[in-house]
Amino acid sequence: MNRSQTGASSQELLARYQAAFMPNYGVPPVALVAGQGCLAWDADGRQYLDFIAGIAVSSLGHAHEALAEAVGEQVHSIVHTSNLFINEQEVLLAEELRRLLGGQGRVFLSNSGTEANECALKLAIKYGKSRGRGRGGRGYFVAAENGFHGRSMGALSLTGKQSIREPFGPFALDVRFVPYGDAQALAEAVTGECAAVFLEPTLGEGGVVPPPDGYLAAARQICDDTGALFVMDEIQSAIGRTGTWFAHQHDGVRPDILTLAKGLGGGLPIGACVGFGPAGELFAKGDHGSTFGGNPVACAAALAVLHTIEKEGLLGNAAEVGALLKDGLAALGHPLLAGVRGRGLWLGVVLAEPVAARVEAAARDAGFLVNAVQPNVIRLAPPLVVTAGQAGALVDAFPSILDAAKEG
Repeated sequence: MNRSQTGASSQELLARYQAAFMPNYGVPPVALVAGQGCLAWDADGRQYLDFIAGIAVSSLGHAHEALAEAVGEQVHSIVHTSNLFINEQEVLLAEELRRLLGGQGRVFLSNSGTEANECALKLAIKYGKSRGRGRGGRGYFVAAENGFHGRSMGALSLTGKQSIREPFGPFALDVRFVPYGDAQALAEAVTGECAAVFLEPTLGEGGVVPPPDGYLAAARQICDDTGALFVMDEIQSAIGRTGTWFAHQHDGVRPDILTLAKGLGGGLPIGACVGFGPAGELFAKGDHGSTFGGNPVACAAALAVLHTIEKEGLLGNAAEVGALLKDGLAALGHPLLAGVRGRGLWLGVVLAEPVAARVEAAARDAGFLVNAVQPNVIRLAPPLVVTAGQAGALVDAFPSILDAAKEG
């Protein structure tokens, strides 16, 4: 369980990684080779409690039997069909997503969150070209400063994080960025010439930043008043991460287009774009496609994830353990701890100094995997199966982790 298949040490694997891969990720500090639930082991046999879950992906944790059985059974049946043929797993998954969304929506299945957002963008472009007060239709888009929607050129054009945008601009699309959470700024930016508004229900890569109360409802109303589509990017936040199936359900709003990925496949690559009402019928035959989208193995995995979340009561677990984790950390009173924000098992630990990278390293040394998502924010997104005891272990260890980070 806790050794690499070839017997290579962590140091050996890191050196081979550096020689074989492009340098866009740098060299990750740990070579993980096995996992069970919320535990993971590196190539040297060291054990960690995983509070990253592959960036909010491993909903059921590592090596969950239901996921393994579903994938194995499907591999022994049929692995791939392409979009030229129907496979039953994709139909079942689309129907299940519609059920969880109140029996509404039309689904497109992709391989990732970025691709789900590309689908949403193409829908919005087609909508914009066919409608609008001006002769040219609706020609621009609105998104949030510090928002994140992906790294392909279309999704990147909607991403408000300047450090990753600037090296690849200029972009073909007219996207206007507004401060996240500022309803007045959003209202001023969205006119009858706007095709769509793209928002996250909470900024994920921006540091797990929730909006003010009423912001998403205000965004919904602004789009209704102007005729712009409201696109909700729930790549990170959906599939139970905040204690409900979809984070927008906390606010009682429904977008015109919803994008999903990450936790949906429990570790296998899959994404989904769901269009509601007219937005679900914008595409004509040939407008969009994906060779691997709707892959039966990935869909079988996603179905296992959804069914297991229901069977094991993991929505409630995310809410309950998330509250224990948030309250426990907030009560520590450490001088380096400025606060904790977020909901469920999607939390941002805000630091009083920009030392998140040092906190991440100190946590790793203490046997916990966490993520420095911003210079002053640690992101926590453990598997939905995390226990109260495991959350308590991190809370208990956190003061010494912060002490170690402060000492440098």
